[in-house]
Amino acid sequence: QVQLVESGGGLVQPGGSLRLSCAASGSIFRINAMHWYRQAPGKQRELVAGITSGGNPNYADSMKGRFTISRDNAKNTVYLQMNSLKPEDTAVYYCNVEVLRATGFLRDYWGQGTRVTVSS
Repeated sequence: QVQLVESGGGLVQPGGSLRLSCAASGSIFRINAMHWYRQAPGKQRELVAGITSGGNPNYADSMKGRFTISRDNAKNTVYLQMNSLKPEDTAVYYCNVEVLRATGFLRDYWGQGTRVTVSS
């Protein structure tokens, strides 16, 4: 089994910053791509950013220049540094991790979500 634990959400003022973390543990042989998604109230879940196993990032257009995704392969952890936050960034943020298990079984797992509220 694989567990994902997210942390770092909270309340921040517009223009502020937060850093989210998502640590994977359990029966992991290798982690491939890692992603952050978010879901705002009344809206569909959307992709925020992703990073390949080799460390190549990609971002949704509205996050480019403000958000930075990174990963620490030794810790099986993905991060999302969010700067210049806006009220419209308010959402529950979820990590999604593609895990290859020793059995050869490949699937993706979701974190429990961490709430980010941007408000004055």
